[in-house]
Amino acid sequence: MTELDPVIHAQARLRVVASLSALPDSDQVTFPRLQEILGMTAGNLSVHLRRLEEAGYVAVTKTHRGRTPVTLIALTRRGRLAFEEYTEAIRALLASADAKETS
Repeated sequence: MTELDPVIHAQARLRVVASLSALPDSDQVTFPRLQEILGMTAGNLSVHLRRLEEAGYVAVTKTHRGRTPVTLIALTRRGRLAFEEYTEAIRALLASADAKETS
């Protein structure tokens, strides 16, 4: 049986990674926009982004637009690959369950 990546498997982190994977490879999203898309509190999103960043799955860039601080979030190549492997593992798990039901 294929093991699911525990970093991605947590529901909130799965939602974060899935949302970021919809962006083209080099695109970033601002923290408030990601928070709005996911409907998460700033604190909750921060905790999950930190875990994903520690795993090397997301890049968090703090910068300024004029005098306004901006936090940009992007899925890294490692994160994109981990998400692809995760989705393949889920598909395999579902196919295995489906095969057991039809036999």
